Amino acid sequence: MRILLVEDDAALSLGVARGLEREGWQVDVLHDGEQALSEGVMGQYDLGILDLGLPRRDGMEVLRHWRAKGARMPVLLLTARDELSDRVQGLDAGADDYLVKPFDLPELLARIRALKRRSQGRIDEHLQLGELRLDLVHRELTHCGQRIALSPRELALTEMLMQKPGRVVPKDSIVAGMSSWEADFSENSVEVYVHRLRKRFAALGVVIRTVRGFGYLMELAPPNGAADTDESS
Repeated sequence: MRILLVEDDAALSLGVARGLEREGWQVDVLHDGEQALSEGVMGQYDLGILDLGLPRRDGMEVLRHWRAKGARMPVLLLTARDELSDRVQGLDAGADDYLVKPFDLPELLARIRALKRRSQGRIDEHLQLGELRLDLVHRELTHCGQRIALSPRELALTEMLMQKPGRVVPKDSIVAGMSSWEADFSENSVEVYVHRLRKRFAALGVVIRTVRGFGYLMELAPPNGAADTDESS
């Protein structure tokens, strides 16, 4: 997937671009709204990430121009504007999603994956394992209809594991997916978050197992409740 990132904050754009590239996506970065007026309508991008507070041309103007010229790629807005009216204005102008700064990279990646699924006509916007259900659009985890409060990184790790139920998710993939531009996410950090989720899910009929030397997998607990999760690694 080829992504156009339009963000005037050099440090932020560099961190976001690196995170996207770790996912295997090709990223072109622009820092100016005037440049983005032409780049976004060429039909060469699968998705646009657009900051609203751009120099020379406001991001909202760029978005309206793209849509007026027939650009159909999904567009995710990044902005420090947290007013409801700003969000509504952006969505009405043709945005497909909206993320308020500051944000965590795992949430941005999850939203991009959701936009990609929708653009490909995949309408299933949730993951399910037993009674555990993850709403990928509203970023909400529930069990038997009851909401489970998780941090953004806990939610991101849960999504990675629920995407491959019963299959191993490599530890290095988790590290890459949960790193941010502020600091790299270490393997020790992954173990800490896995331990937290195990405690949260212990009574919900779901276990996270360690596969030594490889990574982790999530699956339903056996009926007898004897789940060896091997928390030593």
